[in-house]
Amino acid sequence: MNQPNEDKTLMNGVAAGHEASLRLLYERFGALVFRNACQVLGSTSEAEDAVQDVFVQIWRTADRYDPSRSKLITWVMLISRRMLIDRLRRRMIRPPMGALDESIGVPAPQTAYASASDPELVEHFTKVRRRMGELPELQREVIDLVYIKGFSLQEVAEQRSMPVGTVKSALSRGLQRLREKFGIEAAG
Repeated sequence: MNQPNEDKTLMNGVAAGHEASLRLLYERFGALVFRNACQVLGSTSEAEDAVQDVFVQIWRTADRYDPSRSKLITWVMLISRRMLIDRLRRRMIRPPMGALDESIGVPAPQTAYASASDPELVEHFTKVRRRMGELPELQREVIDLVYIKGFSLQEVAEQRSMPVGTVKSALSRGLQRLREKFGIEAAG
């Protein structure tokens, strides 16, 4: 049996949900995908998650593999490359979690919870929440989804069925309003 036929048979087994076929596929390409993910992502734990996601995607799309169009290694690495690029893009468009807190003078959440007994800190958080309540609905929701719930801008855009640029603008305007409200309050 030649290699393209062996690859097609293997992928037919993966598509049919045969555990032995998926195990064999992982044995053939798992280390290569992992090394590639480590190089691209720079984190072993993130690379491990990425490898799992890649093989789940391969399993879901195994019936689409066509040995007449590409070698199996090429197909696997193409899926891996696409998924790693998607991860990098999500990482790039997700604002740092502490940015909201720093921009309006609030300690990062873990610091805040550790000091929740500090009456000044509790009062400050109450003011932040009140000021957020004064924002237009879209700005308030975007800030909440991105900074409090940890969604990326792309995920928020998809949830709200709007362009990423609109979400970015709402986030930017909302943060600017919060800065202005706290700046005016601190000056007064």
